[in-house]
Amino acid sequence: MRTTTKLAALAAAVALVAGAGIAGDEKGKAALEIGAKAPMADAKMKGVDGKEVAIKDVMGAKGTLVVFTCNACPYAKGWESRIVELGNAYSAKGVGVIAINANDPKVVADDGYDQMVTRAKERGMKFPYVVDSTSQVAKAFGAARTPEVFLFDAKGTLVYHGAVDDNVESAEKVTKSYLKDALDSVVAGKEVSVKETKAVGCGIKWHQQA
Repeated sequence: MRTTTKLAALAAAVALVAGAGIAGDEKGKAALEIGAKAPMADAKMKGVDGKEVAIKDVMGAKGTLVVFTCNACPYAKGWESRIVELGNAYSAKGVGVIAINANDPKVVADDGYDQMVTRAKERGMKFPYVVDSTSQVAKAFGAARTPEVFLFDAKGTLVYHGAVDDNVESAEKVTKSYLKDALDSVVAGKEVSVKETKAVGCGIKWHQQA
């Protein structure tokens, strides 16, 4: 009951802080600024299919969506179906999509690679789900939460950063579809109206060597 109440309160906070600023990691690094290019785009990461893939490998003609997520976080689980649905749908529209797990499984065992393989299969992910084994890619982005999304346009410029939408508990009760609206704008070659919202979720469990 306490967990549900906490989720509801934090989900409501997404709408209240939309556009109020950027997230930073636990060491105070600011998240990637709107207008920036994807950092460490050449870094190879192991995907659930066993292949090594980098952000540059998935960049789409219309844009690129980078999602920092994981298996165990209740917020990541709450938005997971919507992330997969959007990722699958817009990858078919020319947007490259990649989901990145930067969590150390030594901290939370359910964030391990085998569990990633299972979740990707169960959810029907049609895009790469990869391991950031040192957390360095997440740190380069200034990502702090799971889930946290970064959307780049056709020119590789960051045009949206933040939350998926304003209700982690219920897709039916969403009033602000931040990511979907941004994706629609990117596909249409139009400017994204809401460029930044507050990413709400679990803190990334950084790898010790990072």
